[in-house]
Amino acid sequence: MKTLWVGALVCLGVIFGAECQGMGQTTMLPSVIETLRNANSVQPASMTQFQLEQYLMAHFPPLPSTSTPQEWTAHEAKLRAHILNDIAFHGWPQAWTNLPPRFEQVGVIVSGHGYRIRKLRYEIVPGFMSTALLYEPESKSGRVPAILNLIGHEPEGTAVEYEQKRCINFAKRGIVALNLGWMEFGDMSQPENAHDYAADLDLVGSNALGLFYLAMRRGLDYLATLPDVDPLRIGATGLSGGGWQAVVLSALDPRVAVSVEVAGIGSRESNLTNPKDTYEIEQDAPDLMRAFDYPEFVAMRAPRPTMLIHNVVDSCCFRAPLVKPYIYDNVKPFFAMYGAADDLAWHENFVPGVHNYQLDNRIQAYRFFTEHFHMPAANDELFSDAEIRTPEQLAIQVPASNLTILGLARSFAEQIHHESIPVESAGREHWMHDKREQLQDVVRFHPVRVVRALRMANSKGMDFQSLSYRFDLSNGLSATGIWLKQDHSPEDESVTIVLNDDGYQAAGQEVFDNLTSGHDVLALDLLFTGAARPDVPDSSDWEVLLDSSGDRCLGLEAAQLLSIAQWLRSGQHETIEVRTTGIRSQVIALVAAALDPGAFDTLTTADGMHSLAYLLIKPVPFRAAADLFCLDLYKDFDIDTLSALASQLKITELSFVKQ
Repeated sequence: MKTLWVGALVCLGVIFGAECQGMGQTTMLPSVIETLRNANSVQPASMTQFQLEQYLMAHFPPLPSTSTPQEWTAHEAKLRAHILNDIAFHGWPQAWTNLPPRFEQVGVIVSGHGYRIRKLRYEIVPGFMSTALLYEPESKSGRVPAILNLIGHEPEGTAVEYEQKRCINFAKRGIVALNLGWMEFGDMSQPENAHDYAADLDLVGSNALGLFYLAMRRGLDYLATLPDVDPLRIGATGLSGGGWQAVVLSALDPRVAVSVEVAGIGSRESNLTNPKDTYEIEQDAPDLMRAFDYPEFVAMRAPRPTMLIHNVVDSCCFRAPLVKPYIYDNVKPFFAMYGAADDLAWHENFVPGVHNYQLDNRIQAYRFFTEHFHMPAANDELFSDAEIRTPEQLAIQVPASNLTILGLARSFAEQIHHESIPVESAGREHWMHDKREQLQDVVRFHPVRVVRALRMANSKGMDFQSLSYRFDLSNGLSATGIWLKQDHSPEDESVTIVLNDDGYQAAGQEVFDNLTSGHDVLALDLLFTGAARPDVPDSSDWEVLLDSSGDRCLGLEAAQLLSIAQWLRSGQHETIEVRTTGIRSQVIALVAAALDPGAFDTLTTADGMHSLAYLLIKPVPFRAAADLFCLDLYKDFDIDTLSALASQLKITELSFVKQ
């Protein structure tokens, strides 16, 4: 009925012309809203996803060609140094990364079954403690092997049953087992330890990977200091996020002699076709996949014994048939170079076949570790059901003042002091030049151009017309927009680009305001907004992948906006205004204007931020504005800095979000 009513008004407007003009102004708003909401799909979400797949496939490097063992060993050393020094520890105080392990015992559980459990607290970085359980044989003969057990995304943390059973079995077989807690889970389940807050660390200039790597490496450091542990027989293992940790740590630290990963990694191919597999920020930290991929991490293990276990119908991620060709088959030649082809082992779990480190997978791990630790073969599991303890029995308290991931990011933010913006013209000119170059580097800006502006659909509303566009860009990605124009406006009318964080379907009021003020309007959806989002429940998975590949979503979006503004200029539209609603659109437009101050004539923002600090103070969820959590952005820039770089155009701030 509503559509018929609007259609009738349109017809009346056409029939009576100017006589209906006053009434037309009143009825145009619902007509504009209806037009934006019902605009034909300019670009299917599946096409955006396909474009992103193709874009990233072209940017990820292939697995290096196999060479001689000597060449690969030398290359491994360079890779380790680069990953640690240039990526993981980017922005981290060197004094922290070089700290010796600091563990303290807070309790002991005597099992009565030949082993004891020591409750430990340990320091990740100053002010940030985590917890651990050390399972050790009550009697040892000489130096014994040790295994670092790394947990994944388990609400019960180290108390989860399969972790206890595995650690108990190791201890009963004469192996020291250290079970590290993990931020967000078990003893570390404080809300501000959610892994998404790792993006706040990126924002303030410290790569999120650094914190996670230090947390796991502290456990290895501790085991290596124990007088009863054989430093040449240290292993690492874990499921899911724990499997990821085992791969990363054992690739980057040669002290891990034997490694068993369970359902923790995939490859560029499997991750791009199943982006949900890479949901966690730390697993695809900024720049981590810029020059290598997880198969390289496995190859860096050669020739040290390494087992990969994956589940055939995994209910979480990294299903065996989907990842095996990339992380095992393609890596086998690296081990073969050393004459150690059998030291890269593969096991495919069918029972239960879902996401698990249950009996079948545990037995595979027992057998592999004991074989390569030169111990009696372990081909079964020692019964321990009656020895499983409750989370309360294994609980370890952290200090009330303990830092969290978000708390650590905020403490880094407090140490940020942005340089003053010069007032005198000569100093300001030099400052603007240097800061603009720095901004290009921070957002990884690369100009693009509109190669095709395809007209996809059109419609007629109350006193206006609309035309839908798909903007194909030179980098293979695209943006979409709806052009709205009053019936009798001139061809060279001023144009207002309208950006809304919720997409153009939510921009009815802004479009109406500008349309009735005499402007043509381009309601624009840039990548990851509205109609330009990929076909997945959470497009931030793709944004994480882009950041990991070395791009920055913010730079891609700013480049899209500038290219479309340039396209408008080429169409004889001399005056271009930009109006934004929301913090994402505000920052994208400011970055674009800072990079090219002549691209627009005016910028008007609504519901914006006074400062990027708002992202930390609120705090804004990472998944709500993933593009803004750009590595080093707040460390080097703020809203006033970007505005100063864009000072050539008139900037009007209408309203701000509440602090």
